[in-house]
Amino acid sequence: MPIKINCFMGKLGWNARKYMPNLASGAYLKLQFLTRSRAQKKYVDYFLGGDKIPMPNVVNIETINRCNSTCAFCTANVNAEKRPLMKIEDDLYYSIIDQLADWGYKGHLTLYGNNEPWLDTRIVDFHKYAREKLPESFIFMSTNGLLLTIDKVKEIKPYINQLIINNYSLEMKLHPNLEKIVRYVKAHPEEFEDLDIQIQMRYLQEVLTNRAGSAPNKKATEKVIKETCLLPFTDMWIMPNGKAGLCCCDNYEVTDFGDLHKISVKEAWEDPRLMEVRRMIADGRQNYKFCQHCDFIDAGFRMQLVKAILENGEDAAHRIGGQERMKVFGQEK
Repeated sequence: MPIKINCFMGKLGWNARKYMPNLASGAYLKLQFLTRSRAQKKYVDYFLGGDKIPMPNVVNIETINRCNSTCAFCTANVNAEKRPLMKIEDDLYYSIIDQLADWGYKGHLTLYGNNEPWLDTRIVDFHKYAREKLPESFIFMSTNGLLLTIDKVKEIKPYINQLIINNYSLEMKLHPNLEKIVRYVKAHPEEFEDLDIQIQMRYLQEVLTNRAGSAPNKKATEKVIKETCLLPFTDMWIMPNGKAGLCCCDNYEVTDFGDLHKISVKEAWEDPRLMEVRRMIADGRQNYKFCQHCDFIDAGFRMQLVKAILENGEDAAHRIGGQERMKVFGQEK
């Protein structure tokens, strides 16, 4: 597949995020809540109303809790990071992948959270193992690209379906190393025909969501968000300490719905405490303290996944690939 360079709403959107960040963020979120709330609620009702608990649509495994960027909206940036350094244990990682395989998991997998995956020297080996054990899963990597080279792209490409490169910068132009990658891929398209490479042009200091009050440049207000949220119903969030957290907005790793050193992946996903939180959130975020002021809403591929499930059953989501995902790819974290 040819490499693609995307910028949400083009130059107009870039300038809005740069020169009117709060206005752009507010307008964007109002639009997303307006257009997505009904579909979100429909999937939440489907999730809670069945005879069995559906599998996660996306499993996120953060293998190391460090980043090398300075994104103003993220607590993982090098100027704001407060978490003790943690790397997932090798044995635990391999156990998680084995359990997903035994569970029959075919959904999306990413070895990424609030971090930069290339800071983990094991990242290629980890992806190789995941591909061997989960051949039908859609495996994608999100990276800020600062450490990326064409050799790294070649090294990782046999094991992933999609490479998402978030080019965070103050100007609307590619980093020099990414310019080299773009030139090489365009000159050798046959080498990358099985890999979907997407570069997202992102403003380094943009304002996104408040991430449950953890975003450095957008603190949570007293406003209560009454809409439900997809993430606890679609995503399994695994932190490097082996805990299953609530979602990606738990930047400080404070939620805990099971220690995967002690219980299985399936048990953590179906944990009665997590199910109770899901039921609370289903009636509005105001019912759960961690979420009540959070304004995060997924504007990306999860909506495509849940729509496919609602229309054609759970197996339909497994067939959502890179091109279908990118049709709805927006301002994700």
